[in-house]
Amino acid sequence: MLILYALMLAAMLQQTAAETDPADVSEIDAVSCRLDVPGYMRFAMAIDGEEQLARTRGWKKIASPNSFIAEYDLPKPITVAGSYSTRRIAFTGDAILAVLDVADPAIVARAEKIDNSMSAQPMIDAMAASGKVTRAQAEAEFPFRKFLGERIMTDVTEPAGKDGYGSHMVVARTISNVTTHPGKTLYGCAYRFDMLDKDGTSL
Repeated sequence: MLILYALMLAAMLQQTAAETDPADVSEIDAVSCRLDVPGYMRFAMAIDGEEQLARTRGWKKIASPNSFIAEYDLPKPITVAGSYSTRRIAFTGDAILAVLDVADPAIVARAEKIDNSMSAQPMIDAMAASGKVTRAQAEAEFPFRKFLGERIMTDVTEPAGKDGYGSHMVVARTISNVTTHPGKTLYGCAYRFDMLDKDGTSL
């Protein structure tokens, strides 16, 4: 199954090779969800791949306290989300993120009309309403307020052909925070690809 997935992904990327040169892709466009999934994947693989885009662009890889995040320091600041400036970007399995010096992600999310799917507020309200603890005590139980939210930008499904496989590609604006990066907001874009069988089920 992994071989089939790899072959399909390779074919998809080859089809877009003439359309998207990774060297022409701006990290700002990638963070701003202006790419399609194949274009982003070619760009992401070129960062430390044969093209060595990170080195060519003068990015410096920095030690990350989070093993799931690869971080780079840029030679000059970029501006994203309208007015937020940063010199640090990060990559996860399927996303590129700008690391912003914003302690409360809700500030950035409000303008993007993105809600927090991991809000602790309902639990705090319930604990306070029970009368067993004060609101202050309930809030103290959650020293780190997790934020995780997204807004789907594009959602494209290509059904499987008679003897082949289909695909499901999603581009989503993401806003989050993590305990390993206190005082930071991770603002970026996820580019997701799933291979589908003839029944439309993700493989």
